[in-house]
Amino acid sequence: MAFCTIPFNSQLQFPAISFRKNFACNSVGSHGSFAFPSRSKNRKSSLIQKTAITCNSTASKQQVEIVYNPDERINKLADEVDRDAPLSRLTLFSPCKINVFLRITKKREDGYHDLASLFHVISLGDTIKFSLSPSKKDRLSTNVSGVPLDDKNLIIKALNLYRKKTGSENFFWIHLDKKVPTGAGLGGGSSNAATALWAANKFSGCLATEKDLQEWSSEIGSDIPFFFSEGAAYCTGRGEVVQNIPPPVPLDVPMVLIKPQEACSTAEVYKRLRLDQTSGIDPLSLLDQITKNGISQDVCINDLEPPAFDVLPSLKRLKQRIISASRGEFDAVFMSGSGSTIVGIGSPDPPGFIYNDDEFQDVFLAEANFLTREANQWYQEPASASACSPPSEHLDSAT
Repeated sequence: MAFCTIPFNSQLQFPAISFRKNFACNSVGSHGSFAFPSRSKNRKSSLIQKTAITCNSTASKQQVEIVYNPDERINKLADEVDRDAPLSRLTLFSPCKINVFLRITKKREDGYHDLASLFHVISLGDTIKFSLSPSKKDRLSTNVSGVPLDDKNLIIKALNLYRKKTGSENFFWIHLDKKVPTGAGLGGGSSNAATALWAANKFSGCLATEKDLQEWSSEIGSDIPFFFSEGAAYCTGRGEVVQNIPPPVPLDVPMVLIKPQEACSTAEVYKRLRLDQTSGIDPLSLLDQITKNGISQDVCINDLEPPAFDVLPSLKRLKQRIISASRGEFDAVFMSGSGSTIVGIGSPDPPGFIYNDDEFQDVFLAEANFLTREANQWYQEPASASACSPPSEHLDSAT
């Protein structure tokens, strides 16, 4: 808040004042957070917050002190946006995924690898709140530290992509309530980008089809197109070739996610991958077995496990200990994506050592189920979905 002292004059007129910056920032470089100003319909419209008149006994001059509220102008514009736009605010669930199996089939000439995988959305996810911005700039805040808030974040990249493709002039205030850990092999950042594309399209009156959004999204991330499936898909290519399939297993099959603090670098995992040491099994036969017989340990093959375990040997020990301690409680125990989340299918409860051993006091735990979405609707958060431990210790960066 700013103030000034000026001579009092009964003929004085106050010019119109426009304040463009109003966000309370707590940032270092491109990181940090900001708070949206409140949008109260009943606020006073005057820019003058307080006046004080003082008299000087030796002179006839009077002085008036004027204190300005720099939030007022931007709040007034925000109210106008709320009043005039057909849709001014939207809150969406942004679920993550697991790879029930993941085969790496070959290395491509462009340096990427071809894969074949059963992707499935699960009920663990973030919540993203979108609000139309009265200025020509996106503003992103989040509940955790370490997440980039500029165009390094896939949410901002997705919004920029949508404007580029459609000519939309909408900009947004976005708040990301983060529950999905990063560096986990769960595609949390990719889901955030897909959710942002969906939201931008809704605000613009659906200028694009779902197919458009899916195709465009591959320009900024290989896993993003999957989230425009109905929740279960057989994905090939770099992951961007998405074949929608009916859910191959019942949606109410429970699972537990266990992620240690340490993350696996995807680049480092692929660097250590040796194609001559992959499983070699036909991925379509894995899909057929799951569809016919459900999930079992022998079909939950992940060719990235060996290189990931080289990068993070403690992750291999964690998986082996979960299998040993569960005593058949889980139908399958496997790593999702490039790690470092270990998934136990068949029970929502982790083995007791996770709670009792000090070595695992900082792991991320969450129970989940499989999830799908209806056509022309985005994913809905199940009422029972909840993370078992806070994510702030595990959210190092947005991917």
